[in-house]
Amino acid sequence: MAKTKKLVAKKPAPTVKKSHKSSDYDAKHITVLEGLEPVRKRPGMYIGNTASEGLHHLLWEVVDNGIDEAMAGFCTEIIVELLPKNQVRVADNGRGIPVGIHKATKKSALETVMTKLHAGGKFGEGGYKVSGGLHGVGVSVVNALSENLKAEVKRDGKLWEQEYKKGKPVKKVRPVGKAKDTGTIITFQPDAEIFTVLEYNWKTVLNHLRQQAYLTKGLTIKVVDSRESKDKKSYVFHFEGGIASYVRHLNHNVEAKHENTFYIEKQIDDTKVEVALQYTNEYKETLFGFANNIYNPEGGMHIAGFRTALTRTLNSYAKKKEIIKDAKDNLTGDDTKEGLTAVVSVKIKDPQFEGQTKAKLGNAEVKPIVDSVIAAALTSFLEEHPRDAENMIGKCLLAQRARVAARAARDTVLRKGALEGFTLPGKLADCSTRDAEKSELYIVEGDSAGGSAKQGRDRDFQAILPLRGKILNVERARLDKMLANNEIKSMLIAFGTNIGDQFDISKLRYGKIIIMTDADVDGSHIRTLLLTFFFRHLPELIKQGHLYIAQPPLYQVKKGQEIKYAYTESELTKITDEFAKAAKSKEKAKIEGKVEENLETEVNAAEAGVGETAEIGGVKLNIQRYKGLGEMNPSQLWETTMDPQTRTMMQVTINDVQAADETFDILMGSEVAPRKNFIQTHAKSVKNLDI
Repeated sequence: MAKTKKLVAKKPAPTVKKSHKSSDYDAKHITVLEGLEPVRKRPGMYIGNTASEGLHHLLWEVVDNGIDEAMAGFCTEIIVELLPKNQVRVADNGRGIPVGIHKATKKSALETVMTKLHAGGKFGEGGYKVSGGLHGVGVSVVNALSENLKAEVKRDGKLWEQEYKKGKPVKKVRPVGKAKDTGTIITFQPDAEIFTVLEYNWKTVLNHLRQQAYLTKGLTIKVVDSRESKDKKSYVFHFEGGIASYVRHLNHNVEAKHENTFYIEKQIDDTKVEVALQYTNEYKETLFGFANNIYNPEGGMHIAGFRTALTRTLNSYAKKKEIIKDAKDNLTGDDTKEGLTAVVSVKIKDPQFEGQTKAKLGNAEVKPIVDSVIAAALTSFLEEHPRDAENMIGKCLLAQRARVAARAARDTVLRKGALEGFTLPGKLADCSTRDAEKSELYIVEGDSAGGSAKQGRDRDFQAILPLRGKILNVERARLDKMLANNEIKSMLIAFGTNIGDQFDISKLRYGKIIIMTDADVDGSHIRTLLLTFFFRHLPELIKQGHLYIAQPPLYQVKKGQEIKYAYTESELTKITDEFAKAAKSKEKAKIEGKVEENLETEVNAAEAGVGETAEIGGVKLNIQRYKGLGEMNPSQLWETTMDPQTRTMMQVTINDVQAADETFDILMGSEVAPRKNFIQTHAKSVKNLDI
């Protein structure tokens, strides 16, 4: 029996006398952040983050004020100009922000709007019937997060002006000249103390403003790049066709299934519904939902109403024309998705979004309105365009047959896993941990790289799945054909999530899925094929941050026994320069008598392995270009690419769904011309091209 330790009672330690009186916690302990201070204190609460996304959000907020004026019928033109020193100027020809004295604040309405949260024309009656902003924080947040901001208002025959620094007014609102027309001009400079990224991306700005122009029929948006060291360039967006033009733009790289684009615009009470759709020969669905010009990535009631009406109307027409003769052959919602490109835009008086990000529209009353508008208009469209109707329903019936075949193929994949006692693919070298959050799956190219990775990994938490050859290009294949591909089947069984309507992310076996391919043309192609597969069929893995791309080194630089790795061309230059400088320092020390022996060692190619010996700055270095992961021994692969302490990985994210969708269309779609144009445009910017 173990000995027990005798417990000796100790004199209690002195205690600090605590008071439980409520008077010890009073008003003086409450911190109140006045005006715009909370925005500067917690900017992420208002704009998402302080990186590129948040920076661009400032511009969207200012532009939205002009678009609100346009939706109200008072603005026909918005000019956005990118200026030197990361400044931006946004001008509209709307009514101009009121400048009179506000009764509650006793200050100019302009100053109130610019310096107070939840102040604006979007509350109560008489301001805007329809607007994108709900909370009245838009332009005041921009002011708070700007180093400098100048507001100019053309109104009542005068040009009014007020300047601000970090949200605080420098002077009172005052007239500085005359004005013939009306409008508002906001010029701002994002605060370098707040943002980690300060330069606006020209392509991001263009894509967003083009989209807004499509959604606001008849509005002209001019975009000008006047920044230093940039070629001055400009674009003008104006679409009388509205979202019908938008659908045609989305389909410009693919073959349409029918000639006429379905389009309807109708107002019912305070709700305006605008919908356009067209089917293509593709297998994916492209569907965008907007409420008051705000993109809703998770859809909502307007999308639910659209889907219900589309499926019901196509079934009704097909039965009427005896294309479908039995109820069991009715099209499902999934059947009507394949190849569909559609934009659903609603403008409503009081939108209710789920969350500040406005990802989903929650207004239940919108669903039956959209449903009835679509049902009536689409029925007329199908009757008036019988050939288009036949092609649309034919596309859906083809998708239906593929769905049935895909279900059988998917069941076969799952049944195979079950019959083998949930045995994972034979070529998978699994990890020992069953904790999904800690485990990692490396998808590697070929048996050679797979062998190095299996030997070099940490077996506790790292699994390796080698792929033999290139997987199927899923951009050009239906689910049934895709599931017949052995490499895709192996991945799906390894992931454990299933696919399609049976996808369940809670069953994911690995917290990180890492694509690790060679740094050559074939490796890039395989990586693109894999990214296409994840984007089209397992997008939730990307959205929830589970997909990564490994970054193996491009070069090994060896001098004597000293080895360094370079992951980019610039790093290679930096490393060779460091070796040269170190050699010069030693030579100088030797001359001065501080070093007796010559420490520099000549390295030849035989000693360094396969590589190229070069003399740089008087130093002989062996520089090896890695074209394949198999060229690295297991310890090198672990040290450079797989060790969590030293590796570099890129996380795959989707910042712009439309841009990503279009890029995959170009790179992996069936149309050759757009891909040829893409290659010609970007050919000169490609580095390390191995042919």
